[in-house]
Amino acid sequence: MEPILTIDDNYVPPDNRTLGVYAFLWCSKYLKQPDGPEAGDPWRFTPEQIRILKRWYEIDENGRFIYRQGTIRRLKGWGKDPFTAALCAFEFVGPCRFDRWGADGFPIAKAQSAAWVQIAATSMDQTRNTMTVFPNLFSEEAIEKYGIDVGKQIIYSAVGNRIEAVTSSHTALEGGRSTFNLLNETQHWKENNGGHLMAMTIAGNLAKSRGGGARSMEITNAPLPGEDSVAERTYHAWAKLRDKDAEVPRRAGVYYDSVEAPAIPDLSDREALEAGIIAARGDATWLDVDWIISTIYAGTYPAYQSRRMFLNQLVSDDDSLISPQAWDACQTDEQLQRGDRITLGFDGGKTDDATALVAMRLSDRLIVPIGIWEQPDGPQGDGWEVPRDQVEDAVHHTFATYNVVGFFADVALWESEVESWSEEYRTRLVVKASGKSTVGRDMRGGLVEITAANERLVAAVEAGKVKHNGHRTLKRHVMNAKRKINRFGVSFTKEHRESKRKVDGYAATLLADLARHNLVESGKLKRPRSGRVWGFGA
Repeated sequence: MEPILTIDDNYVPPDNRTLGVYAFLWCSKYLKQPDGPEAGDPWRFTPEQIRILKRWYEIDENGRFIYRQGTIRRLKGWGKDPFTAALCAFEFVGPCRFDRWGADGFPIAKAQSAAWVQIAATSMDQTRNTMTVFPNLFSEEAIEKYGIDVGKQIIYSAVGNRIEAVTSSHTALEGGRSTFNLLNETQHWKENNGGHLMAMTIAGNLAKSRGGGARSMEITNAPLPGEDSVAERTYHAWAKLRDKDAEVPRRAGVYYDSVEAPAIPDLSDREALEAGIIAARGDATWLDVDWIISTIYAGTYPAYQSRRMFLNQLVSDDDSLISPQAWDACQTDEQLQRGDRITLGFDGGKTDDATALVAMRLSDRLIVPIGIWEQPDGPQGDGWEVPRDQVEDAVHHTFATYNVVGFFADVALWESEVESWSEEYRTRLVVKASGKSTVGRDMRGGLVEITAANERLVAAVEAGKVKHNGHRTLKRHVMNAKRKINRFGVSFTKEHRESKRKVDGYAATLLADLARHNLVESGKLKRPRSGRVWGFGA
């Protein structure tokens, strides 16, 4: 059972393009194992941690760091606190910054002058996990060489460098000149405990650093979707970058490193559960698999919490429409082929709402997004509007490429375009979207039909009766969809009216599936049309 990785495990920069080698050598010499059976022994990184070091400290041809913002997401017990404590110690007094190129073409590193390392959390209890590691982490040689004074809340070196725990309000943090920030357990950083403002303040402080060398690293378990934690926001920001291209996060300076167990539909399948834990733990072989399984089976935690903590899976809460595990289990490598018989679903926006055009193959319910357009984050999104010409081109190209026999489009904000599509393609479409239009279908009405269609699609996903091609943006929209109970059953909705978490891709998928269902139920597939016999063959 292969784990789900956010970074290709084979991606490691060469030694002449990383300061990670210095981190490995320095920590191995000056740090000790802080606890456990090997307490007091020289510090040792696992191969997995060495790969992280080399990636995180990767530099370009000018000696500048590739990554400015990082996240390490792992299951409970992996060792995030000791590992990042070692990282903080290296940033505190170790040779953690580029100095110059050696004659052999390899970088020569130096210590950060006036190093100021902050371990940030929304409560003192959160910082304690990392701060309590330091007294047993530094070797006697390190304490003597660097003049280290280990305090409970602030650790000083002889030259005034410091490591400190910070849990103050964002206003107290404003204007700080920290050189490295560790954001601890960001799955707990929320708006109601000041976590959002703290994260933004820290990011603003790092942006002001001289020479652009200051950086931050988050450590987290898998966040719970819908809680709007900093960890969830970071994941969504990375996912949106990754949706564009695999290299975009790297170019943006964003490092996101997660090892997640693959989909396990049923936790009672002990063999699959054991394999999933082993996949998610990576090199953390000290984790006792049998103990974790017994904890899961004891029922101490709800199933979704067990998946989040012990499998590092992004799981839905009770209000989510479709679980990530059910969706992932439907993924296939198949793609649409020219001439395939398909139905289309369309849900359009104008500015902040996304616009989605999704195809579904009649023969096997293969879901393939033709296009999903959404507002970019940050300043690039100011004044953005959906590129209607691109959407129109995508519709016409789809009709030219595939055998489109049904097209259901929500008319809201796109009335004129939908009317035009209906006029142009009515002779090719076998089923009508509504009594008034071949293509137009107003999702603000017809609650009974939409509810039944939603329940039918969710049941098909859970039973593995649909397929999809793993499109990341579509998955994000599907995961954002929440259950909405009405008098007819269960429909779907956003988490709240003003939510930035889009569900338009799911809405378009639902319309494509409804078009397919209505076409199948109509019996028109079996009737001769234009000299052809309709069937499910491609």
